[in-house]
Amino acid sequence: MSLINTAVKPFKAQAFKEGKFFEVTDADLKGKWSVVFFYPADFTFVCPTELEDLADNYAAFQKLGVEIYSVSTDTHFAHKAWHDTSAAVGKIKYTMVGDPTLAISRNFEVLIEEAGLADRGTFVIDPNGVIQIVEINAGGIGRDASELLRKVKAAQYVASHPGEVCPAKWHEGEKTLAPSLDLVGKI
Repeated sequence: MSLINTAVKPFKAQAFKEGKFFEVTDADLKGKWSVVFFYPADFTFVCPTELEDLADNYAAFQKLGVEIYSVSTDTHFAHKAWHDTSAAVGKIKYTMVGDPTLAISRNFEVLIEEAGLADRGTFVIDPNGVIQIVEINAGGIGRDASELLRKVKAAQYVASHPGEVCPAKWHEGEKTLAPSLDLVGKI
């Protein structure tokens, strides 16, 4: 069963951001657009490249009113240690959520049970706490923050323009489609 158009399940966890520890819950994902970005583990190989890419694009996400939450099954203490020792991860200004109980990874259906790690899952959540985009990559395949930005813009456009949809490769400002009987078989 797909998580698309489902509400985020309740969770509570400890997080690290800009030198501070604090609690994050599912309620924090409501009222604004959010990206929940799962990765397997701290102190690994592909993960810091993805997290740095998100850090480099964080201002662009914030400009769209989007908050980023990276999540792994490590603790918030491990997130701080990694942030303090890795030049790439040290750039991060968004929230790093610890999921040592595996509850959040299970809620989002990205937990690799036998490993106790999360798949590379990306979830875009609307201000109502409803999942609009789900993308899951195999462990060796890194994600691209610029493509995620494009998808977030498309999701925001569709949400604010009922009756319109964004075609493949759509970028902000380009033509959208208004689904109708007239278009059937003509695209």
